[in-house]
Amino acid sequence: MSLQINFDSGGVQVLDRIIEAYGFRTKIALAEHLGIASSSLAMRYKRDYFPSDIAVRCMAETGVTLEWLATGFGDKFEDGSLSFLKFRKQKLVDGQLFDDGSISLDKSLFPAGKQAPKRGLYICDENSYLIECDFDETYDGQWLVQIDDKSSIRTLTHIPTGKVRVSGRDSTFDCLLSEIDVIGKVFMTIKV
Repeated sequence: MSLQINFDSGGVQVLDRIIEAYGFRTKIALAEHLGIASSSLAMRYKRDYFPSDIAVRCMAETGVTLEWLATGFGDKFEDGSLSFLKFRKQKLVDGQLFDDGSISLDKSLFPAGKQAPKRGLYICDENSYLIECDFDETYDGQWLVQIDDKSSIRTLTHIPTGKVRVSGRDSTFDCLLSEIDVIGKVFMTIKV
């Protein structure tokens, strides 16, 4: 039996499965990942046409099967378990970030019970870091920051009077959080 795809309707359900395949929680997260305006995605929902361009990209980046994506039936993945997420990859050299393609990581690498980053960035430095760039507030921990146009992985510790202690790379200093640019939280460190 061959796969039957209705290109004139059912697009809403396909878009919802695409959001599920990526592990996003919102339509806005999908629009940001695709690099399109949220109004463009809303129009695709309204028209309800099969989103073939987005479906093909989703299959390439996540490994989901066309049958599951198009119909909701069948195995989500070829072997029923593997799922990959693709992240933008950058090298950190002398405080500057340089694009270095992309990397696909199997979801099984992520800590149990922890959802994969919504807007992840893979950074190669002395170690490799998966950065979550979608965050509401900062808290104590390791972060990718930019200080005076130089990027680095630093440990931030909140201290009284609205300041943070910034440490790492053999230096520590205190400043207002507004005096540094916080790019994202270190989600996972891969030691090389």
